[in-house]
Amino acid sequence: MEPTGSPASQPMIRLSGVGKTYPDGTVAVHELDLEVGRGELVCLVGPSGCGKSTTLKMVNRLIEPTTGRIEIDGADVTGVDPVELRRGIGYVIQQVGLFPHQRIVTNVMTVPLLYGESKATARRRAEELMDLVGLDPSTYGDRYPHQLSGGQRQRVGVARALAADPPVLLMDEPFGAVDPVVRVRLQDEFLRLQRDLGKTVVLVTHDIDEAVRMGDRVAVFATGGRLAQYATPAELLGRPADDFVADFVGSTRGLRRLTVTPIDPAHLEPLDGVSAGQLGAAVDVGATLEEALAVLLRDDKGMVGVKDGARFVGVLTPNGVHRALRASLG
Repeated sequence: MEPTGSPASQPMIRLSGVGKTYPDGTVAVHELDLEVGRGELVCLVGPSGCGKSTTLKMVNRLIEPTTGRIEIDGADVTGVDPVELRRGIGYVIQQVGLFPHQRIVTNVMTVPLLYGESKATARRRAEELMDLVGLDPSTYGDRYPHQLSGGQRQRVGVARALAADPPVLLMDEPFGAVDPVVRVRLQDEFLRLQRDLGKTVVLVTHDIDEAVRMGDRVAVFATGGRLAQYATPAELLGRPADDFVADFVGSTRGLRRLTVTPIDPAHLEPLDGVSAGQLGAAVDVGATLEEALAVLLRDDKGMVGVKDGARFVGVLTPNGVHRALRASLG
C-alpha cells in the first residue's frame, strides 16, 4: 500500500484495532488504537502480562496480530515480507543478543553486511556507531562480548540496531539488566542520541520512573491487554485516567511530577533587592522543578536563582515550587 497524507501530519506508527488472542482464548492485547509521531519516543508500561511486549513484537511481526491494522509511515506492514520489514526496524532487547564468538565491531557490522555493503563500508559504519554510543572502537572493537560489562554490551546492542539507519527503533526493557547507576547513565546517553538522531522509538519498560523520565508520551497497559491511558508524563502524573492508573503510577506521583514539570517564569519571584552573591547556586530556566529543588535543598539560602544564559530572570522559592506543581494539574 502506498503511503497517504502529508509526512508532517501522518504518524510514523499507527495501530488500529490491533488485537492478539492465542488459540487457548487468552487475550494478550485488546483492540488497541495507538499512534506514534515522527521522532517521538513513546514508552509502553504496565504490570507483567499486560501485553506491552506483545504489542512491540506485533509492530515488527515477531508476533502476528489476530485483528487490526499496523501501519509504518502510512504503509500497511501486514502485506510486507516480515524478514524485509525487520531489516528496516531497529530492535533492542534486554538480553542484547550479541554473537558471543564474534568481536564487537563484527557484531555491529552484521546488519550493513546483510544489506550488501562492502566489509570496508560496514566496518566504517560500525566504528562510527560505536563512537556514537560512547565505546571507542580502537579500545573495544576487537573485544568479545564476555569482555564487556552489561552496560557496555547494551550500548553495543543499540549501535547494532542503528547500523541500518532505521527510521523506527523498538526497545524491549533495554536497560533492565544493568545496575541503577549505569541504568540512569544509559538512559541519559540514549536521550541524547534520540535528540541528535530524531528516530521514532517505542520502548517497553515495567518501570514507571523510566517511562516518565524518557517518554514524550506514555501508554499505560492494564491486565488483559487494555490500554488504560495514553498521555504525556505530566498529564499521566497529574490526571490519572482511573484508579488503576493512579495505583500503578503510585502515591508518590506528586514527587514524580517534579521530574517532568519545567520551571515556569510565571512562578518566579522578582530579583528586587537580591544580589547574585545572595543567591549562591543557580539553575537554567530550562531546568525541571526536580533539578531546581535539588539545588535549593543543598543550600541554606531558601531560594535558587534562575538564569537565561548569563542573565538572572528571577528567584525560585519553595512556595514557587508548590505553585508550579498545583498549576501543572490544570
